[in-house]
Amino acid sequence: MRISIFGAGNEVTGSSYLVETQQANVLVDCGQFQGGREDDARNRLPRALVPSDLDAVVVSHGHLDHVGRLPLLSMRGYRGPIYATPATIDVARLILKDSAKIQESEAERENRKRMRAGMRPVAPLFTGDDVDQMMPLCRPLEYAKATPVAPGISARMLESGHILGSAIIELTIEENGEQKVVVFTGDLGPADMPILKDPVQLQKADWLFMESTYGDRDHRPLAATVDEFHTLIREAVARKGKVLVPTFALGRTQQITYYLAQAFAQGIVPAFPVYIDSPLGIAATEVYAHHPELYDQDMREFVAGTKYAAAIKTIQFCQTADESKALNNVSGPCLIMAGSGMCTAGRILHHLKHNLWQEGTTVIIVGYQAPGSLGRLLIDGREQVSIFGEKIAVRATIRSLGGFSAHAGQSDLLKWYSSLAPCRPRTILIHGEDRARKPLARLIKERWGIEATLPTTGDILQ
Repeated sequence: MRISIFGAGNEVTGSSYLVETQQANVLVDCGQFQGGREDDARNRLPRALVPSDLDAVVVSHGHLDHVGRLPLLSMRGYRGPIYATPATIDVARLILKDSAKIQESEAERENRKRMRAGMRPVAPLFTGDDVDQMMPLCRPLEYAKATPVAPGISARMLESGHILGSAIIELTIEENGEQKVVVFTGDLGPADMPILKDPVQLQKADWLFMESTYGDRDHRPLAATVDEFHTLIREAVARKGKVLVPTFALGRTQQITYYLAQAFAQGIVPAFPVYIDSPLGIAATEVYAHHPELYDQDMREFVAGTKYAAAIKTIQFCQTADESKALNNVSGPCLIMAGSGMCTAGRILHHLKHNLWQEGTTVIIVGYQAPGSLGRLLIDGREQVSIFGEKIAVRATIRSLGGFSAHAGQSDLLKWYSSLAPCRPRTILIHGEDRARKPLARLIKERWGIEATLPTTGDILQ
């Protein structure tokens, strides 16, 4: 057996790992690289990955950095199964269709410039039609049920607590009369995150590919984060300002909506207009509503309560571009949630362009921001940024609330690892920058005497 790292080696995005045995080839995730424009050129299939050689693909969850290159497989002739949980299949369809729409729009805009300059046109990475051709390949895998996915390889999906449908992937591999358990954590969620159940802890693995996005630190305690969120909202309401929240349409939008509805229901924050300005976020919220079987106990009780329906009446959905543009003329106080979460595309860019230069605006960053992304520039204190080629002064108040992260922090990662440590798995830290995974590797060695491997994208492990 050997495993090739085709993404998210010493970085956070582009997750993709090829498991090769004498009998089968299984690809785990096939995600996009995200961040700056320099990453766009990397979003092709590597030469060493031949779709026709694959027996199966298994997907951990529906975020773009885990599914964003899947259409390229079918475009290159792959016709095998793509396994994922039912909710992940629903989510991936939304995420990929939205990505295709953005790419087609950007290519169209770029090609108008190229045409005037006498240059050759560019093509999007994939189109909506490419997504439609890929989706019939998807096959549902229920949680906790081991299922054969390729000769000598079975897969079991276990709750990872990251987003709706997210899973830890456990591959049991039979080769040369031996059995090995290879675990890919996907993205692990923090303990006690609202809406979803906590990650399942495992007791056995021979190989462990573990995410390390926040391996160097803990997030601020969730209760303190929610308190600060309430304070920022109350301050914005008092000065009748706009609050912009760049959100990942899947997971973070629903999490923030939950906390707002809870605050309104309990009278912690006075009710005021909230706009979800994201067709994808709206559709994702509907997917959440269709999978109540995945809710944790607190969410089930909250939704069943009498105050929930009243609390969400103040939340409005903006489907069309005209509805989005109309928000420019809406006076505060109000809160606008719009994608994308790293401020790299989507409607949030328009809201930032119209509001960043105004001192009464508050921008609340509630998720990871990749190096080079506009969100990272704002967090890093840039006094001026470029949006759609225009220089925009940053006079708004910028706040980063890391406690809302859908990723486990250092302590939660170590706690999750502790149940596996007694079996001393070969531990490979992925999906993390070196500044995050090196401290995590050091702590694993100090506590359990296990030397973790820190691969680079392109490495092959045997």
